[in-house]
Amino acid sequence: MPTLDQVPIGCKGVISSIKGEDAIAQRLMEMGVIESEPFELVASAPMGDPLEIKVQGYRLSIRKSEAARVTVQVF
Repeated sequence: MPTLDQVPIGCKGVISSIKGEDAIAQRLMEMGVIESEPFELVASAPMGDPLEIKVQGYRLSIRKSEAARVTVQVF
């Protein structure tokens, strides 16, 4: 399965899992990036980092290194 940093802009899908159990993984879950939650990759900055995703009705900007830890299933 692809990770969030590998999908193209405009892609929609569902979050499958978050790799790791450290502070970064915990923070992503606190911000709404949780398993079975629908998402949409909205935009990326000109140099590709950070990425902007829509999750739980709001837009969230996360670093590519953080997005690489989020496994997704795309539609």
